[in-house]
Amino acid sequence: MVVLGAGAAGMMCAIEAGKRGRSVLIIDHAAAPGEKIRISGGGRCNFTNIHAAPRNFISQNPRFCISALSRYSQRDFIAWIDRSGIAYHEKTLGQLFCDGSAREIIDLLTAEMARHRVVLRLETAVTDVARRDDGFQLTLTRGSARARSLVVATGGKSIPKMGATGFGYELATHFGLGLVETRPALVPLTFQPDMLERLKPLAGIAVDAVVGHGKTRFEEAMLFTHRGLSGPAILQISSFWREGDDITVAMLPQLDLLAALRAARASNGRQALQTVLSGYLPKRLAQRVTEDLAIQGNLADLSDKVLARVDAAVNAWRVRPNGSEGYRTAEVTLGGVDTRELDSRTMEAKAVPGLYFIGEVVDVTGWLGGYNFQWAWSSGWSAGQAV
Repeated sequence: MVVLGAGAAGMMCAIEAGKRGRSVLIIDHAAAPGEKIRISGGGRCNFTNIHAAPRNFISQNPRFCISALSRYSQRDFIAWIDRSGIAYHEKTLGQLFCDGSAREIIDLLTAEMARHRVVLRLETAVTDVARRDDGFQLTLTRGSARARSLVVATGGKSIPKMGATGFGYELATHFGLGLVETRPALVPLTFQPDMLERLKPLAGIAVDAVVGHGKTRFEEAMLFTHRGLSGPAILQISSFWREGDDITVAMLPQLDLLAALRAARASNGRQALQTVLSGYLPKRLAQRVTEDLAIQGNLADLSDKVLARVDAAVNAWRVRPNGSEGYRTAEVTLGGVDTRELDSRTMEAKAVPGLYFIGEVVDVTGWLGGYNFQWAWSSGWSAGQAV
């Protein structure tokens, strides 16, 4: 069998197939395996999340991921990490990171592949794939290969500087499989030039916020940038946001700001509004809020109606991004191979026996926080039991 892509999903699948005695060749056009693993989590690899469950994944068929995630869960992967002796810690919201380098995860995977006689061929691209009666014929930039089973683990389009391409989608189309439209996900959002000019002084300021789109809400850090908004809360909501939509932002979500402003007015009405806001928000942000509202005078001069406008500006800020930073900085790709084309237990294409799609190339996208790695482990493991 041949696995295309030496990332998290591809290596996991190769290991499991190798354990079952299969002869496995894994091919990647990159110079080293696991490049996305290497850069993830600031170089420490957020390798899974202790809360991983189907609800943390986006797909046109939300039930598709249930089988793989239940058959090989985060608990199974964590147990493997424990047995390997890799030290790790929980950061926030169930995110698990290596204490040391992400290289430990890569080394674990490559060592396990070697132990099960998986052949790794790097700096090799696939130029053609043809179906044969007994499997698949692959034309490579260096030679050729034949395989009874072919596993596509080529990832998505995110971070092209790491070598990401749309090859997996092209291959799916070549074999007649449907695709769900792809778009950048877990990506910073951008603003129109006039909005950017107004918010430019805020670049670098971070606040803990609740960011929403429709009925979806995420409470994490938000960062003002010179292009727009970033930070975990924004990356999370970017997977749900669409062009032309607003997002809502609460920058003091744990505070009843209207009540706090009324109390401040009652206790010391001679204070300026900006002074009071600066007690809760970064000074430059408090200044921006008051200037945008064009509110003059001390607290004693401000009515409840005016204070309610301040509360809305801080905790019900409605803003419309004009786009995202795109695949250049997106952590993952939303959409991909339509799950209706695949068997959820084996990841095999229903119409093309012997052809499998796993990992990011499939229309299953996790939230920020280790969920996409868990999908890679789970889908790779599932295919590895079947090939």
